[in-house]
Amino acid sequence: MKRILIVDDEKEIGELIKKKLEQNKYEAKTALSGKEALDICKSTKLDLVLLDIAMPDMDGYQFCEQLRGDAEIKNIPILFLTGKEFDPKGIIKRYKELGACGYIAKPSTFEDLLEKIKEVIG
Repeated sequence: MKRILIVDDEKEIGELIKKKLEQNKYEAKTALSGKEALDICKSTKLDLVLLDIAMPDMDGYQFCEQLRGDAEIKNIPILFLTGKEFDPKGIIKRYKELGACGYIAKPSTFEDLLEKIKEVIG
């Protein structure tokens, strides 16, 4: 079973995505902060991180930089989750620089998210 970590400072969003992923035969965990997520990445074998960009303690870009800088966890695929108010061209440029697999805008349908996840990890 594929393991996915959802990193979002809005607990309700993370829990909703977790529930939907579990209904689709994925194992899912949630983290409310970048620091918590890094700890989980180091202690759990993950197949994907769904990562909110706008978070208070460490934004998604900073998290991605730290993850990519750690030899033990640097290869975990990342999909950014972001509000539609963000500039898509800026996000695409940034996620490519950081070695992420892509992004999906919030709100989107769960089917769109699931399709993107399947593209990345099956």
